[in-house]
Amino acid sequence: MSESLGSGRPPTPPQKPATALRRRLAELRGPAAVARPLDARALAALAANPGCRRRALLDGAGVDKAALAEAIGSPSAAFGQSQFAFMRGNAFEAKVKGDGGTELLRLLHERMAAGSEPPGHATAPDLAAAGPEGRAARTALALREATAAGAWALLDHPMLALEVAGSPAYLEPDAVVVHPDGRWTVVEIKSFPMIDAAADPSKVGAAARQSAVYVLALERVAALTDGASVDHSVLLVCPKDFSNLPTASVIDVRKQLSVTRRQLARLARIEDIADELPPGTTFDLDGQSGESLASAVEAVPAVYAPECLAACELAFHCRGRAREEGAVTALGRAMRGELGGLTTIGEVLSAARGESGDPADPTVAAVRRAAALRAEAGAPCR
Repeated sequence: MSESLGSGRPPTPPQKPATALRRRLAELRGPAAVARPLDARALAALAANPGCRRRALLDGAGVDKAALAEAIGSPSAAFGQSQFAFMRGNAFEAKVKGDGGTELLRLLHERMAAGSEPPGHATAPDLAAAGPEGRAARTALALREATAAGAWALLDHPMLALEVAGSPAYLEPDAVVVHPDGRWTVVEIKSFPMIDAAADPSKVGAAARQSAVYVLALERVAALTDGASVDHSVLLVCPKDFSNLPTASVIDVRKQLSVTRRQLARLARIEDIADELPPGTTFDLDGQSGESLASAVEAVPAVYAPECLAACELAFHCRGRAREEGAVTALGRAMRGELGGLTTIGEVLSAARGESGDPADPTVAAVRRAAALRAEAGAPCR
């Protein structure tokens, strides 16, 4: 009561118990459907488009978006690695972590801890436990024990927990190294090459965004651990040139971390999105027609941008709807930002022709000026 009367802010609405939320999400995806885990790639894509409630709900409920897109007649392009690339990546990761992680620790010491004693040996805690919740708890305990021991430790595929829009997400980085001074460093192992000490910028950027999610999750554990701190630089390990020999570079993810933290905080809570759905809405693929599923999808607001094509299985469907509606988001986020309150292409064209819009509005004035310049440039020479 003191919060609502003294601060001038409305009281925080009560949250649903976790069991009730899990039950509701299970109903949305279907009782027989296995929930798809929300991984770091999906979180990075979600953070890049926090206004899309459709993706937030479907990912939070663990819905198979690829199968859903197929069912509603908008199959997506193939996502993920080919089987060959997957096998090559696994073989390279095994090589990097072989012999107790000796090569990985050498690279980390060379790039990030050259002023300290080289790691002669690192403990490798057993992180096995039942289910993702158990593994996350076991990982947190192993991190605390390794920090208290003040020695090198290598955690192979630890499990980290992060709350996203009121629902837990479980994340699995390739490795986390604990330094003797209590620092924790995320290690990302990728199979794309570093040629002359440089890799494809787009792939490095994707790895940085993914790693920022791991760093954010680690910070939650470090806040409860005496003497622990999380590196805001991650170690990226890749094949050197055209060989299978590992090399590494250090990536500063402070910018990506700040963006991810801010964008995830902007996400609407999943139970709030679910409560706004019409009664009986479900994404259960069993026993439903494509039309019913399409109606369920359309019941959740979406924010489409061309960048979705590389990150979301429903992007083709959302692009088609955006084009049908003439939404300027189909032209890209930069264009959407420039056009202010003009949200459809029809509104933009009408304002440019002088048929609508306030002339005092800077956006309206700009599009009218652009239309006049275009007409002048296309006029025949005299």
